Amino acid sequence: MTTRLREWLFLLGYGLLATHELDAVLHAEWRVLPGLSLLDDALAQPLFILLHVPLFALLTGWLGSANADTRQRARHGICLFLVVHAGLHLLFGGHRHYDFDGTSSRLLIHAAALCGLAWLAMSPSSRAPSMEPPAADR
Repeated sequence: MTTRLREWLFLLGYGLLATHELDAVLHAEWRVLPGLSLLDDALAQPLFILLHVPLFALLTGWLGSANADTRQRARHGICLFLVVHAGLHLLFGGHRHYDFDGTSSRLLIHAAALCGLAWLAMSPSSRAPSMEPPAADR
């Protein structure tokens, strides 16, 4: 049961993150991000969107890897990111272009963080991923 719950927590958190990225386009998140915020919207918006293609391609590849350790490390990294990501939103909340104050935006961000935190809390410490790449990935 715990394994199944962890699986659903991960999938829900990942789904919330992907949906947040749709919301991020709606709320022009590039205006808050270091680097992209320096660019004109006409360049920053498509760049922000296009950068998500390789990002999600890599994440999907790692999550679907034939190597179980790679899949586990990908899930662990994504769940850590879900928690850090919510912290970044709190940090950037005072930025003049920050526009994620609506209920749905906050729900996507913080529910994803809760899913990630719960997944991490339920992870057996003996199965924590090593930082050493598996032999098949070297």
